[in-house]
Amino acid sequence: MPQPRKRATIREVAKATGLSPAAVSYALRGLQVSEETIERVRQAAAELGYEADPIARALASGRTGMIGLLCGSLEDLWQQALAVGIGRALKDNDRYALILDAAGDPARENTLARQLRDQRVDALIVQPVDPAAPLWAELCEGLPVVSIGDALAGARAAGEVVFDNRAGVTLALEHLRRRGHRRLAVLTSTRASTPDRPADVHVLAEAKRLDLDIEMVTASQSLGPATRVAGEMLDAGHRAFFCFADSIAYGVYAASAERKLGIPFEVSVMGYDDHPMSGLLTPGLTTVDWDIDGIVRAAVRIVVAAADGNTRRRRIVQAPQLRERGSVG
Repeated sequence: MPQPRKRATIREVAKATGLSPAAVSYALRGLQVSEETIERVRQAAAELGYEADPIARALASGRTGMIGLLCGSLEDLWQQALAVGIGRALKDNDRYALILDAAGDPARENTLARQLRDQRVDALIVQPVDPAAPLWAELCEGLPVVSIGDALAGARAAGEVVFDNRAGVTLALEHLRRRGHRRLAVLTSTRASTPDRPADVHVLAEAKRLDLDIEMVTASQSLGPATRVAGEMLDAGHRAFFCFADSIAYGVYAASAERKLGIPFEVSVMGYDDHPMSGLLTPGLTTVDWDIDGIVRAAVRIVVAAADGNTRRRRIVQAPQLRERGSVG
């Protein structure tokens, strides 16, 4: 029976490159040595099959290499895509994502955020359910935190990749109004227990400016519950929907099909995050695109710098684009 290959040591890499073990350690971490030395050491390490011992590295550096990623709700397909992108981008930066799901629950979010801190992650990325929670100010005192979507009220986060929700909401509502819709059902995952969310607040303000009759209803980002809520709204006579997640909009499609109501001729639907699946529907879902690839790049760049000790605070505002397809009649 073949014996398992013995892990190459840092001393073997040092011998192969003619450097000291300390210099090899610096080179593997990209610190204090030239680019040429870094490349030479990494090539030798790859040839020898050297892999850094994560436990030894954590003990030596005080870092675990783990970045916490706390998602608002992984029922939402867009957030699933975001988590996949961030996890892969962190791996490309020699970090590993520890991904947890708050399931849209502020209390669960609070508990999981504290657990990630206690597990000694090097930094935390969060797409907050409750951006106004006092928890964030406390966490940011001892842990680099980067928020996606909404700023963390009263907290000094290491960075923010926030959505220009005012612009996004305006794009959506003005598009619906131009198409002649004055009465709208707005489906949002925000719960009554969650404090004001910027996007929800902007809907009410813009509805008043545009003279729209708005009924705002809580809907899950899971297809079954979203379909049920959409069906109730259709049965109440609503025929135009603005959904704060494409995942919710899919429920409107399903509920309309159950009632043999055609989109867009009998029912109009608007989404808010441009999940890749939205372009495959018939008709394609008109939605608001936030450039998920750009969000991933920005969030990972900020969190890696913060985990490495860069104290410069970064705020990036994502501008939206209207993706007009065929779902608004």
